[in-house]
Amino acid sequence: MANAAAPGLPRFSVEVYQNPHLPEGGREVNAIVTVTAAPDATAVPAAAPDGRAAVVVMVDCSGSMDYPPAKMRNARDATAAAVDALRDGVSFAVVAGTHQAREVYPGGGRLAVADAVTRGQAKEALRKLSPGGGTAIGTWLRLADRLLDGSGAAIRHGILLTDGRNEHEEPDALRATLDACSGRFTCDARGVGTDWEVKEVKGIASALLGTADIVADPAGLAADFTRIMETVMGKEVGDVALRLWTPQDAEVAFVKQVAPTVEDLTDRREEAGLRAGDYPTGAWGDESRDYHVCVRVPAAPVGREMLAARASLVVPAPAGAPPQVLAQGLVRAVWTDDLTASTALNPQVAHYTGQAELAHAIQQGLDLRKAGDVDGATAKLGRAVQLASRSGHEDTAKLLAKVVDVVDAAKGTVRLKAKVSEEAEMTLETRSTKTVRVRK
Repeated sequence: MANAAAPGLPRFSVEVYQNPHLPEGGREVNAIVTVTAAPDATAVPAAAPDGRAAVVVMVDCSGSMDYPPAKMRNARDATAAAVDALRDGVSFAVVAGTHQAREVYPGGGRLAVADAVTRGQAKEALRKLSPGGGTAIGTWLRLADRLLDGSGAAIRHGILLTDGRNEHEEPDALRATLDACSGRFTCDARGVGTDWEVKEVKGIASALLGTADIVADPAGLAADFTRIMETVMGKEVGDVALRLWTPQDAEVAFVKQVAPTVEDLTDRREEAGLRAGDYPTGAWGDESRDYHVCVRVPAAPVGREMLAARASLVVPAPAGAPPQVLAQGLVRAVWTDDLTASTALNPQVAHYTGQAELAHAIQQGLDLRKAGDVDGATAKLGRAVQLASRSGHEDTAKLLAKVVDVVDAAKGTVRLKAKVSEEAEMTLETRSTKTVRVRK
């Protein structure tokens, strides 16, 4: 169901794919909820620069960025490229991160407003960046949060670059920072080189609803930062939530984003009134995402039909006003004694169940490989190869082939490679949660 676009908002639509049929006594309903946002063709372009977005770029300036020296130069160039991609009117700042966080531009605890002059000043300030010191990523994020909070922008975004591990901060301190920043801004995290911790970088992106990736060759940073910033500049609305309402005696078992990446949102639920809960989805531009929703309903006899859940896209409204509903879709449950109907797998649900299993198998396989469990790693990575082949996930299949020798992809028969480069292993782990859309 689509909405009539409100001023300044894209047009949202919700489609629900499911097999609603359950056997007598069946209780679990699975559905793929596809959410699509498209530009409003009737919207009138703004006459003045748009100040809805604010961005803080956090650049690792720890001592390890000096090895090799080109790494720091590439980081400066990448940040300059990101600044060039800023739209006029967007608020921005640059933060240098070491064992502490320092404002590089504009300073004074504030943000600059992008135009030709401020872009030039920011790039001039970047030339003075030099490596030295440790790494405490939580301090970088807390400074970014303070700067973004003062902007008043609806779309608040961070870009974080690191080349090493968070060695000068306890894991609990970073976790507390991520908990404090969650829902306040989104953040894309990038690891450059191969000396950083994949789980750390992915954890930052996951907590802050951003993307994570590896840039093994620092020369590729400028192109990557430009793509990130162009995506951010395409966002039109922030703080969108997927609201799920369930009837009495029904409950949400889990909610997972399954495209373009796998991200479990179940534990991020915020109560939103009687039998309703909100799951954060972040900011949206011209894009489409898929969510796997599983609802447990009370058992019922054959012939009974019920609404298992109502899925809505909502955005906050001014204090005292109800949130704006952008689009809705319905998840149904129908009890039948037709065995063919009740056992049929919906193609979208089956596809994304396999995609989630693929991501899990890769992570388990790599963990077992690091632990020296050859048989366990071979079994899990073989299953990953089988799932990648079955779903047409060619990119992941290519990454897996750098870690294992594939004997029979269809059967999942593989052998672990004796030697695997750090880049190959880290790239596979970092990109393991990326998915392909279902073949329709």
